[in-house]
Amino acid sequence: MKDLRSIEEIDLQAIKKNRDYFNSPEDWEDQIIYFLIVDRFSDGNEDQRELFNKSEDFDNIKKTDSVEEWQNWGSKWNGGNLKGVISKLDYLKNLGISVIWLSPIFKQVAFQESYHGYGIQNFLAIDPHLGTTEDLKKLVQEAHKRDIYVILDIILNHSGDVFAYQEDNPTWTGETYNIKGFRDKNGEPNINLDQINDEEIWPDGAVWPREMQDEDIYERKGSIQNWEYYPEYVQGDFMSLKTHFLGHYSEEEGFIPSKALNVLTKIYKYWIAETDIDGYRVDTVKHLDWGATRHFVREIHEFTKSIGKKNFYLIGEITGGFNFAYNTLNKTGLDAALGINDIPHRLEGVAKGYIEPEEYFNIFTNSDLPENEDYKWFKDNVVTMFDDHDMVSLADDYKYRFSADEETSPLLLNCILLNMTTLGIPCLYYGTEQGFDGSGDSDQYIRECMFGGKFGAFRSQNKHFFNKDSNLYKGIKAIMSLRDENVPLKHGRQYLRPITYNSEQEFFIPKKQDEKRITDVIAWSRVLSEEEYILAVNNDIENEKEVYIKIDPYLNDKNHEFVCIYSSFEKQIGKKTETKDINGNICIKTKLNKKGRVVYKKI
Repeated sequence: MKDLRSIEEIDLQAIKKNRDYFNSPEDWEDQIIYFLIVDRFSDGNEDQRELFNKSEDFDNIKKTDSVEEWQNWGSKWNGGNLKGVISKLDYLKNLGISVIWLSPIFKQVAFQESYHGYGIQNFLAIDPHLGTTEDLKKLVQEAHKRDIYVILDIILNHSGDVFAYQEDNPTWTGETYNIKGFRDKNGEPNINLDQINDEEIWPDGAVWPREMQDEDIYERKGSIQNWEYYPEYVQGDFMSLKTHFLGHYSEEEGFIPSKALNVLTKIYKYWIAETDIDGYRVDTVKHLDWGATRHFVREIHEFTKSIGKKNFYLIGEITGGFNFAYNTLNKTGLDAALGINDIPHRLEGVAKGYIEPEEYFNIFTNSDLPENEDYKWFKDNVVTMFDDHDMVSLADDYKYRFSADEETSPLLLNCILLNMTTLGIPCLYYGTEQGFDGSGDSDQYIRECMFGGKFGAFRSQNKHFFNKDSNLYKGIKAIMSLRDENVPLKHGRQYLRPITYNSEQEFFIPKKQDEKRITDVIAWSRVLSEEEYILAVNNDIENEKEVYIKIDPYLNDKNHEFVCIYSSFEKQIGKKTETKDINGNICIKTKLNKKGRVVYKKI
């Protein structure tokens, strides 16, 4: 395929002519997303490596002189690629995944090991470490054959470290700084903006497409120091990354998009038209002016409707706190937000017993309409997850996955059940299905290699982790199948339900006592029309619990029966339980094994 150097070479009408595009999901709330870092997921050569064996391979680098080598590889390109993702589509389909979210795959600056993808140097090319445009098209085609959708992670806010300032590493003051020169393939700012020779600098010098080789594309305000001060966090650079100038306001016309925004919008239309992808996760939305985001969202939605992808999804990564994220979503027209401000910490905390369950359930509403200033997520406007590649809800000096906490790691499947059967679009981070336990003082420790190589998970090397026979993988598969087969677990309202252990005791919602973990049963229900499902998890790792769970008195009476459709105590599945009236409270009685889970459906 011809290398593109200018957006003038893109003819969107010609690309989309006579093409049948894959239909969007009717409802994204039906989907389960799997987020993977392409460089760390698969290289397609797992058949040349042995499967990880915990008894033999766990922490094996600590038994050798490879610790420093393993750590160093954590910040480098490791070899995962798009062909590797293709090779694992059946692994993902078998697990129950219906959407793949790929980390950014566009060409990075050549002089840095930005394996994560957020330092783009060419917006019109796939990074050669990861593959080609043809590889991406093949991945989308093969995913669609399996009814799996593909979301790309994209960046509007900035390019990579593509130029140097005249001043040494300036910081934001509101002043505009001068550019010394674009960087060459070695990172030296030797490319004069007024004397650019395409043939001499292609492909690793400056920035591409050609239209972005213009100082007016960039804010040129130096790096952000105060991440909460407007307009600094919109105009300033993310450290060495270079922020784009995306537009301005006028009294007559409102927001006026800049050249940079128009160029980038056409680029991202091109990738949709060329590859048939199904959605974008838009990076760093906090740092975009709402006018710029709104313009981009409108343009992309109009374009995708014109090619028949009527529900192309735009998910925003919006840091800056819950209220800011909620307002941004509603002011810009984004379809959903990543629930990264409060949800990961609270979801994990409830599953582990470190946080009261109301702290998680109270951030959702059963209404599609916002209630005054009571900011709450609902339905399909938030993507819910706990493990991820940044863990922004944690302190910068220590990042960790769910399973890094050895004491509570046995509660992982409880967290999965909470994630998969409560409101929002659930998302699973790669490696969580194999119990990855990365932790450390850098992001790299939660970005282990799934395929082995030099930076394998569990402090190992050269072992892969695609184990479809592991108890954890099979346990997650069962939960995802449960969700897929029962519509109210995807679309119903939800209610946190009171419990009691004794018919003489009052019903209660579990509360935190001192510094101790909550070791009670957490129960909730999903209600869709006249159907109610009862779900519960046992936070107690050492003891089974027998419990009464209060249910909806308007949908149920003492003559109704419920049947167990899922349980970690297998003998329970298929068993019926009658509703009971305890002191005027309609409830059901059930037993949960230690660290166990159960789901009931009304017959």
